[in-house]
Amino acid sequence: MSDDVREGARAGEVRKISSGGPWEESIGYSRAVELPNGLVLVAGCTAMVDGRISAGGPYEQARVAFGVAVKALEELGLGAEHVVRTRMYITHVRDSDEVGRAHKELFDAVRPAASMIVVSGFIDPSLVVEVEVEAYRGGAR
Repeated sequence: MSDDVREGARAGEVRKISSGGPWEESIGYSRAVELPNGLVLVAGCTAMVDGRISAGGPYEQARVAFGVAVKALEELGLGAEHVVRTRMYITHVRDSDEVGRAHKELFDAVRPAASMIVVSGFIDPSLVVEVEVEAYRGGAR
């Protein structure tokens, strides 16, 4: 790991991480962006991995999606313990307990601020959950 990753974004520098996902290129966004103040924003993550949906139901999709988000944090030298905010977007309110269970398994000890929002759908209709996370380099306890 380079000193840049361990120390985070230097004064005035914004760092960007790509996961190589096809939508990053076609839409034009970064998987994660770290601001000079240590705030890290991770773009919406789904269970779409290597061009296919890698999990079935809402619980499984949420676990994979959070895994994609945490992997982006790890590339910046952070982990789940640095997460201060999560957002969970679901297509059906009936999925809230399963998505919430996946969230609790990963973040129960961290207790970030969290939102769960019902939306009409995603870019691929097989997806039932998308998640976003925000982390803070100084936020681990």
